Amino acid sequence: MDYEGQICRAPMERSAYKLPIMVGCIYNRCKFCDLFKHLNFRLIPMEEVEADLKRVYSTGGRPRKIFLGDGSAFALPADHLKQVLDLVHRYFPDCHEINMNATVTSILNKTDSEMQMLYDNGVRHLYIGLESGLEDVLAFMNKGNTVADARKAVRRMQETGFLFDAHIMTGVAGKGRGAENAAATASFLTEMKASSATNFSIFIHHETPLYQEMVAGRFEPASEYDNLVEDRELITAISDALEKSGGTMKYEGFHDFIAFHVWGNLPGDRDRMIAKLDPVIEEYRSKQEIRSVIEPGSTFVIQSAVSNEL
Repeated sequence: MDYEGQICRAPMERSAYKLPIMVGCIYNRCKFCDLFKHLNFRLIPMEEVEADLKRVYSTGGRPRKIFLGDGSAFALPADHLKQVLDLVHRYFPDCHEINMNATVTSILNKTDSEMQMLYDNGVRHLYIGLESGLEDVLAFMNKGNTVADARKAVRRMQETGFLFDAHIMTGVAGKGRGAENAAATASFLTEMKASSATNFSIFIHHETPLYQEMVAGRFEPASEYDNLVEDRELITAISDALEKSGGTMKYEGFHDFIAFHVWGNLPGDRDRMIAKLDPVIEEYRSKQEIRSVIEPGSTFVIQSAVSNEL
């Protein structure tokens, strides 16, 4: 299969076989995202999906974990997803989990019977772009859901058996709101018992609507120093809550603009993760005005090393 667009999948799925079943993103209206702006959404024909499964099978591949892409595959109709799942199990009967990105709306739009059917056919992890626990931030970024919607969606999926994995963003609330955003987001994640949280620290690309909001003065970006401090506050707040509840959570923080990455299991790895963050925070304390903005004519290359360790 010829892959179209940029690779988009959760870091937790780095070892999974990625099977594209669509091109682009059905929603594609989040202000900060430029991953799919250049693509016209379309379904990949089922015969092409099957051809890729045959290709992997014929080369001796026997994946036990498969990630369905692109964008938010869970937004596709349940009967279409069932056809894909049937093909997966036909070629790889030992596949023990099938995971994908989801939106809050895509979960709320599924019926209880559809949710149960998808779970019964092997879907396990759903990665939700929560981004923030602040209501006004979700509205400004055009996420298409409220915090209450997100809470309802997570409860629905957990009641069915799905694992809730969150994608969040430091810097998404803008300059001066890092502590507020960290507290609200950590509260949501721990209340809803997220299995994992991946922080993709925001950078603003000139091709996104958010860049135009910045140019118009309606959004002031946080600095890289601010984003690192917010990451530290997230790790601390999540760990404090988990120590009280007895829970655990996998956490990864990506700051691709400055090629920095921190990861671990909270609360156990909190001290190690903060010890890694603190020297970088001190380094960027004197560089507070470095902002993660990709201006027209500049090229952004992700340099951060991705570890398989958790």
